[in-house]
Amino acid sequence: MYPERCAVIGAGAWGTALADLLARSGNQVALWAREEDVVDSINRSHRNRFLAGHSIHESVRAFGDVCEAARDARVVIFVTPSHALRAVARSVRPAIGRDTVVVVASKGVEEDTLALMSDVAEEELGSPPLVALSGPTFAAEVAAGQPTAIVAASEDEATALVAQRIFSGSNLRPYTHDDVIGVELGGALKNVMAVATGIADGLGLGHNARAALITRGLAEMTRLGVALGGKQATFAGLAGLGDLVLTCTGGLSRNRAVGVAVGKGASLDAALAGRETVAEGVVTTRSARALAAREGVDMPIVDAVYRVLFEGEPAQDAMRALMSRELRSEGD
Repeated sequence: MYPERCAVIGAGAWGTALADLLARSGNQVALWAREEDVVDSINRSHRNRFLAGHSIHESVRAFGDVCEAARDARVVIFVTPSHALRAVARSVRPAIGRDTVVVVASKGVEEDTLALMSDVAEEELGSPPLVALSGPTFAAEVAAGQPTAIVAASEDEATALVAQRIFSGSNLRPYTHDDVIGVELGGALKNVMAVATGIADGLGLGHNARAALITRGLAEMTRLGVALGGKQATFAGLAGLGDLVLTCTGGLSRNRAVGVAVGKGASLDAALAGRETVAEGVVTTRSARALAAREGVDMPIVDAVYRVLFEGEPAQDAMRALMSRELRSEGD
């Protein structure tokens, strides 16, 4: 492997962990942060409050100007919140070369357009070589050097192989894939299911209920993914089942934590108050519900989460409604 100039656009926990990983592999890494204090902290002390407790490789250089960060980069990795991707991609377009490989590591579905993150990037950047990066990853564990496997998906095999090589390391194992839709939807929809399992945990419903929600949640994710052109098998892989299990059960899951708070009686505003990091599952609940309605796909867990978060339905009532649905075959 030979070093590349890489730009990571977004200095949240995941973006910072990826920048650190790339730098430790010998790549020249620029990291863009919107917040001036984050730029200063990274450059001065190699620390970022969004990834507290972890030092950042000293060669990572932070920038407050997104075009300056991306200029001359061979690989540009977008790790912004889903709602910010379009504006950021539009602003950095002048610095993206025709042969620049664009990696989209943001997870979500754009609320207004219901577009996947790769579609947003393609629309704003003019169809560059593009990869969707997803899988079961807690940023803190990657930063700590814990073994992790991810998926780099592209319709072009050579482009997927570039991303696989760049991200490959002793503690990170990337697999290539050609199902961009399935990989991206898996990464987005699992956040909604994590909110659901968190609500159940907050209600004290037990491990049986959690297992049922994870399993039936996977069925919902697969139904919608296939309806949108994804492959059923993708949802049994790292970007589907793998990410789903991690986010629904892991103590570091922001989305599960929001669900737990709501399940214990907190309002959505109270559950989100004071959090510096984004819980994408809240926004994606709206998008997933709208996508399901558009495609005519039944997603009762998504509907239940939506009612609890945005219509004020008591969490206990929503869970009871799921249990009282019409009996059916598991294969339906």
